[in-house]
Amino acid sequence: MTEVMMILGDYAFSLDTAAYQAMRRVAEYSWRAQPRLTRAPAQQYVGLGEDTITLEGVIYPHYKGGFGQLDAMRSSAANGKPLDLVSGNGDVMGLWAIRSIEDGSDQFPGRWQGSEKDLHNRACRLWR
Repeated sequence: MTEVMMILGDYAFSLDTAAYQAMRRVAEYSWRAQPRLTRAPAQQYVGLGEDTITLEGVIYPHYKGGFGQLDAMRSSAANGKPLDLVSGNGDVMGLWAIRSIEDGSDQFPGRWQGSEKDLHNRACRLWR
């Protein structure tokens, strides 16, 4: 059995599916400038900002799920429902929403169909 790298909703990222080669997480925090007389503005913390994860990887057409995996991910995203995100270590990371799925290839379509597709999947955390 292949080790799962991460699970988003019903979709498991692993070597048998779309294994990602890079993961980037960006957590933002909201600060606002408060004007002051005769002094530079002060910064006031006003709360949490967006928390996003971007997964980058490659999908091969003839390996395991092939390009159909993109359709499965897009179908999950189109449901418009929050998805549980669980790390490969079993850490429950909360509810997340798929914000975008981008794929591309530098190969020609048709009988010269590319041997791979690049995948960029971006999700943002839903604070509750």
